[in-house]
Amino acid sequence: MSSLADFPPFQPLRPWWGGDLQTLRNVVLRRWVDLSAWPERRLRLELPDGDTLFAMLHEPKEEVARPTILLLHGLTGCEDSLYIRASAAYFLKRKWRVIRFNLRGAGPSAPYCHSSYHAGRSEDLGAFLTWLAQHDPVAAARGVLPMGFSLGGNLVLKFLAEGDFPLPVPAGVSVSAPIDLQSAWQTIPRPRNAFYHRYLLACLRREVSQWPVKLNAELKRKVLGAKSIYHFDEMWTAPRNGFSSADDYYRRCSTAPLLKDIEVPTLLIHAADDPWIPPEPYLVARRSLKSHLRILLPSSGAHVGFHAAGHPQPWHDRCAGAFFAQVLREAPGERVDEDA
Repeated sequence: MSSLADFPPFQPLRPWWGGDLQTLRNVVLRRWVDLSAWPERRLRLELPDGDTLFAMLHEPKEEVARPTILLLHGLTGCEDSLYIRASAAYFLKRKWRVIRFNLRGAGPSAPYCHSSYHAGRSEDLGAFLTWLAQHDPVAAARGVLPMGFSLGGNLVLKFLAEGDFPLPVPAGVSVSAPIDLQSAWQTIPRPRNAFYHRYLLACLRREVSQWPVKLNAELKRKVLGAKSIYHFDEMWTAPRNGFSSADDYYRRCSTAPLLKDIEVPTLLIHAADDPWIPPEPYLVARRSLKSHLRILLPSSGAHVGFHAAGHPQPWHDRCAGAFFAQVLREAPGERVDEDA
């Protein structure tokens, strides 16, 4: 299994020093990543409850016998989030097959869903992989490698801990995952994070205002008037998904207590200066981590930032690629190119 020495050290790209600049760089520069060089195919799964999930599959220019990388976005994101497109390009250039997955109600799924995603909705990931096992011979034979960002990272970790895989899942990666949801949602509303909090709330309100289902006028007014993410989850996320309260949702869906149940190699990447998600849950988890799990916790990198000096690609993608390649090299009968 990979040791910490196998990963390149993180050095922030100047002048993007500190947690805020690293976090905001994607938004400030808005660099769109063109994926048109790789053939794409729309995947569509109709769930038994009537909702529909969408994903985008990309094939590399040269086929290599590897699992498919499955990318999951974070809160208020979708398949076209800049970090998702950047990661897709990174792996495609290195001959990995890639799927950009939309959580329930996100991106193109929004008009086709009566329910919404949340940090613990791992059953949707399981349903999608079950569908892949039946409709995609490549994924069915070689498996998938899930890589989740922020909220999507917590969802991936929960899925891995549950261990009910309909096709091979050799390993997984999370980036900036809120493994203790309570501490994360207590940190985001702090005064120093006022800009982030307003931005996320505005995005969440927009999702609700565009919901395809007609809502009770009073409920809609209360949800759109939520003054914090906690209150939004209390009035919207929790009751719509079978939780008794926001606190119940956070408790039941946080993955810090579940890490001990993960049986496949897993890499957790987080930055100590993430302005949204405190590092303490990772420090606690690292004390009793199983040998096949790794936590990378550099002092800098912020929230899904990791913009590094000397390399155009975010550090988290390079670490994930090295980790996946190492896992496959150790699997019997597998060989992976060294540039992965």
